[in-house]
Amino acid sequence: MSPTFLPPTLGAERVRVDVAPWRLSGVVVAAQLNHRPQLAALADAAQRPPYKALPSAPVLAVKPRNTLALDGDDVPAGAEGLDVGATLGIVIGRVACRVSAAEALSHVAGYLVANDLSAPIPGDTPHYRPGARFKLRDRSCPLGREVVPVAAVADPDALAVQVWIDGVLAQATDTAERVRGVAQLIADVSDFMTLNPGDLLLLGVAQGAPRALPGQTVTVEIDGVGRLTNRLVHDDLSTGSAA
Repeated sequence: MSPTFLPPTLGAERVRVDVAPWRLSGVVVAAQLNHRPQLAALADAAQRPPYKALPSAPVLAVKPRNTLALDGDDVPAGAEGLDVGATLGIVIGRVACRVSAAEALSHVAGYLVANDLSAPIPGDTPHYRPGARFKLRDRSCPLGREVVPVAAVADPDALAVQVWIDGVLAQATDTAERVRGVAQLIADVSDFMTLNPGDLLLLGVAQGAPRALPGQTVTVEIDGVGRLTNRLVHDDLSTGSAA
């Protein structure tokens, strides 16, 4: 198996992959509001100023290097905990620029498990686009160490996803019900930005993300892709590089 490496900020930890020796670029782009039930829950809030409409194109968040972590790393969290965002990571294998949905999967090297953690937003009002300080905390985007080759996953839009907190099942969902499935997401994103080999595109989290507290261990498992485990540690001062 050929090794590939994560960015130097992660200590050049080795990730094993059964395809060509891709080197993860450190560019991680996360799709937001890509789960139909999640988008439906925000429909009223989206109609209010300043947006006044649901998004017609993908809503994306680029993860800075300070947010990246690996399987087994501790993740700092405030006393209120973090919302667990289990998601499928799509590893780009060939340059994708204005590709069609029909050809999109030919630009994928493989898949890995990711956890797009978020700080809880105060109050009960849904937020269309949460502030950076809720999404860009240090080590808040752990990534799996194993990349499963694209050919080994028959249908990336039909994978069971489970979240376990301290060994107790906290969420059971799947990669279906997406506004944009894997191929369509790549096509729509590549229409306005180029995805390069080693870039990672996150499919987006499902509605109803469970909350984990400091001291708890979170495991995300995606059927046929793998599992990712991290422990939350108490750190009220860790707000990431964006305050």
